[in-house]
Amino acid sequence: MSPELREAAARGEETPLTFSEKFRFFRRVLCLIGLLLVFVPLHYLYRIFKYGSPFPMLFLRYAGRVAGARVTAIGVPLRRDVFFIANHVSWIDILTLAGASGTAFVAKHELSQVPVVGWLCTLNRTVFVQRENRLGVAEQINALREALADNWSVTVFPEGTTTDGQSLLPFKTSMLSVLEPPPKDVLVQPVLIDYGDAAEEIAWVGDESGMNNARRILSRKGTFELKLHFLEPFSPDEFRGRKAIGARARAAIEAALLTSLGKPLRVFKHDVVPVRYAAPREPNPIE
Repeated sequence: MSPELREAAARGEETPLTFSEKFRFFRRVLCLIGLLLVFVPLHYLYRIFKYGSPFPMLFLRYAGRVAGARVTAIGVPLRRDVFFIANHVSWIDILTLAGASGTAFVAKHELSQVPVVGWLCTLNRTVFVQRENRLGVAEQINALREALADNWSVTVFPEGTTTDGQSLLPFKTSMLSVLEPPPKDVLVQPVLIDYGDAAEEIAWVGDESGMNNARRILSRKGTFELKLHFLEPFSPDEFRGRKAIGARARAAIEAALLTSLGKPLRVFKHDVVPVRYAAPREPNPIE
């Protein structure tokens, strides 16, 4: 995909698709529908007899493969009593990270508006956050506590939005209030989600709609490599409050991202109003 089309998508313009791209898009959509027809009935049938269905995790894992992701897990994800803190690039993050670890999520509210994907995320106990809704934070934290208790693992994306895979925004730690005080025996494990050379093409940034991003990714030719770096876990009991916990996790993710990129991080060039991030402005040329 050309840089011009990526820039146009970030401005909110709909990306035109060629005939072959439309064909790939509809073929992948049909595959996703096929997965739904298999895994959703199995999920609800399983729930009749037992809680904690494995089928949302399996569906999300295979849905990530249908979307083109070829996942390599680096490090060992903890399976229970773990609070993952990760960077955020795409809705594909949720498919692949859940498929690898079975985690539940806190994700931005806009994801709930993406057809099918939003509904599927609710099956996996995703907590959708409206960053501008400060009055709802306590309710969201309670939902997060319930998800942590029920699913054994929960993931938050403290950047508050998706970035381009070469940037790392300041962490907003309001959702880390669930760790004040930490639940018994829960560890924090930072995770780097690394799309490598495909990051900018996959990234959902700027004013692009979720539907347009989904169309772009599902119409993309071939596959892409996605590395999930499960970094060294740590005990939140060793840190004084959510800000210190967030800083410790961010430092680990930043170090891993720097190593992966082999160059300095790039300043994110899009405003993110809900988390009060203003992109640096280019200086006006001297006339």
